[in-house]
Amino acid sequence: MTSPPAEDQTVAAFIARWQAADGTELANYQLFVVELAQLLGVPTPDPAREDTRENAYVFERRVTLARGDGSSSEGRIDCYRRGCFVLEAKKLRANAATKGFDDALLRARAQAEGYARALPAAEGRPPFLLVVDVGHVIEVYAEFTRSGATYTPYPDPRSHRIALADLARAEVREQLAALWLDPLALDPARRSAKVTREIAERLAAVAKALEAERHAPQDVAAFLSRCLFTMFAEDVGLLPRRSFSDLLEKHRDRSDVLVRQLEILWANMDRGEFSPLLERTLLRFNGKLFKDRRALPLSSGQNDLLAAARGPPRCPSRSARWPRSSPPPRPA
Repeated sequence: MTSPPAEDQTVAAFIARWQAADGTELANYQLFVVELAQLLGVPTPDPAREDTRENAYVFERRVTLARGDGSSSEGRIDCYRRGCFVLEAKKLRANAATKGFDDALLRARAQAEGYARALPAAEGRPPFLLVVDVGHVIEVYAEFTRSGATYTPYPDPRSHRIALADLARAEVREQLAALWLDPLALDPARRSAKVTREIAERLAAVAKALEAERHAPQDVAAFLSRCLFTMFAEDVGLLPRRSFSDLLEKHRDRSDVLVRQLEILWANMDRGEFSPLLERTLLRFNGKLFKDRRALPLSSGQNDLLAAARGPPRCPSRSARWPRSSPPPRPA
């Protein structure tokens, strides 16, 4: 019997060590954060300096909290990394399945948000809040505009809570490491913009190649519009999953067959009738997009570009959430 890889042993040891920790937050949170950073392969906090402007990544970062009556008080952020996160640590006694546990974490989130708003304007507010129940869970909240808006569960309210055991998954560790090193790369809007640019570039390449074969630009534009709408229809469940994608793949090297199959499929979609190809009755897609159902022949290379232009599915999926190795606690 072979031994598990050294990395797996290190992760298992970390999880076992902190699952057994039952000391107070003050006694344990700094050591937990240091060891977590080491596990993720990211820098550990620096020594604090008297000049708070120098404290870009420290424990116990001082901030001034303004009160409604015009007075102020001093607060301390448990762990702060400029441009990345405010971390608020707790050691809760309540069970994770109780309302008291959820309420305590929500209070910690509100406290962390207050600290984020109290940071000097010149530093900017970090895009993430981390609420840590030491040795138990890490909750993640995000506000990517960094404008003072409310931090919301990231990536969504059902999957923003990472159990300690989930750190056994390499995917979870990689995403947490990105939060330390390149947090804005986790902004869904930036990801979407990047994907949109890539799709546009691929479609432009297909259009250019088809026009070079003396197809009229208006015919090329109409053909690609029909293809894009069909991709969208399978993404949102108006057509069977991967029906269009599988068609492109199946007939990659048989352009004449693909043309006939597409024209038949689009005729079925236009009339809302039984599709022999998909073996089911389709919804009627009116609006005249498929009144002209001509398909253009694609070379294998053009086919590949069109298939690549499909991009990721447009419907939310579990792959967009923090991957899990164990069932998550009841969401807050």
